[in-house]
Formats: sequence, C-alpha cells, structure tokens
Amino acid sequence: MSNSNVSIQLKQDKPVIERVAGHIGNDNRRGIMADRNDWNRHTIEEFRANGGKVGGMWEGRPLLLLTTSGAKSHKQHTIPTMYLADGNRLLVFASKGGAPTHPDWYRNLVAHPEVSVEVGPETYQANATVLTGEERDRLYAKQAELYPQFADYQKRTPRKIPVVALERQKD
Repeated sequence: MSNSNVSIQLKQDKPVIERVAGHIGNDNRRGIMADRNDWNRHTIEEFRANGGKVGGMWEGRPLLLLTTSGAKSHKQHTIPTMYLADGNRLLVFASKGGAPTHPDWYRNLVAHPEVSVEVGPETYQANATVLTGEERDRLYAKQAELYPQFADYQKRTPRKIPVVALERQKD
C-alpha cells in the first residue's frame, strides 16, 4: 500500500509524540526519537552555519541552542529551543509540546544548572534558574500571548510547564 492511501486522523488534545506513537505502535517510539534527534541535528547545523538564523518553522522566531550536562551521565546535550528575552536574561520554556513529562534538558539543568547558550553568532556560559510563583506565571503568560501554541501546550498537560531563566556568567 502506498502512503497516499493511508489516512490517519489525529486528535488535537494529545501531544505529537503520543498521537504518532498511537498510530505506529509503542515499539516504534525509538524511531520517533531518532527522527526528532535527526531533526534537531539538522536545525543545530543550520543555526551554526548561518550565525543563528534558521528557516522553516523557526523562521522569524527567537531561537537559541541550549547545551546541558546529562543529569547522570554528564554527557553534553544540545537542543534548539525558543526563548523570550527578559532584560539581561533569556527565558526558556520546558513545554515538550504539552507532553505529560518534563523534557530531558530540563531535568539535566535542574541537576547541573551551568549551561552553554548559543544565540545568534554568540556562545556563552550561563546559570539556569527555575522561576516560580507570580514571576513564572507572568512570564509564561507573556510567552503564550506572543506565541499562542504555548497556551495550548499548558492546556494539554496536568503539569505546570517550567520557565527557566538563563543568566550569563560573569567573567
């Protein structure tokens, strides 16, 4: 059967990974992760090759590369993610597309808050701080106002999506 004959109806209330896994089977989740890792790798390569500019779905959106140390392995992991500038710090949002669990990078930076940030052509070391209370709520609402998909992510998950401030380390 060719792909043109396959029709899959996706429910809007489930995170992408769950919707896709539900149609291809749980045994294939590693394949999805491999695809996501390939997609991230291509985004990272494009970001670095073009001084922080990336096209496609990222075009015109504030994007940075965040490198964390594995919570247990201490291995370096780099991911592309949107950010919100807030004075002298950058904010990132551990949304994972509204999934019920936190993204790995969030668990990593909670364990090891010293991170590397690449924004535009610049790379620097930063300290990550998880925001709480009114400050977290106000800044998440600001991000959701600018990018409505963040409001959707919060609606999809029972967890409160963390907001993390990245502050440049002093030389």
